[in-house]
Amino acid sequence: MERLPYLATAAAAPYEAMGRLPVCVLLDNVRSLYNVGSFFRTCDAAGVEKLYLCGITGHPPHKSLKKTALGSEERVPWVHTWHAADSLRVLHDRGFEVAAIETSVHSVDLFDWRPRFPVCIAFGHEVEGLQPHVLEACDTHVRIPMLGLKHSLNVATAGGVVIYELLRKYRRLVENGSIL
Repeated sequence: MERLPYLATAAAAPYEAMGRLPVCVLLDNVRSLYNVGSFFRTCDAAGVEKLYLCGITGHPPHKSLKKTALGSEERVPWVHTWHAADSLRVLHDRGFEVAAIETSVHSVDLFDWRPRFPVCIAFGHEVEGLQPHVLEACDTHVRIPMLGLKHSLNVATAGGVVIYELLRKYRRLVENGSIL
């Protein structure tokens, strides 16, 4: 199990047994390099395994991405591919639950979702969301509860919400001895 370098603080003690979070993040056609940089930062902070950058999603090296990533683009393993659905199928075949973070008639509430780790979470274009063929490649659709007038969050903000909810759920499983 890989030890993460920031686990030297007392606040990190509950996470020492975990190693990397068994989560991959897939971004499909995310157009804002600032959003991509924010995902790099969040993935680094939560110890995510890998970031898949698909379609027109920008990738390092790029000045605008670096501005928000703040060096995390050098620490988080990543790959760029043009075809998100193909990447999701490969991850599924490797035993990952593949979850679209998307509001649809099939979506389960984020807080009710019981993920099967390892998990890959997929996020789509800031306006159009995930493409239909990418949604079809997913095992689960998960929605973030929206209580206000707006029915969506910025994609990078949504990523932070979902990644940290997965971290919380995984930590509980480790603490309960369900995952070693």
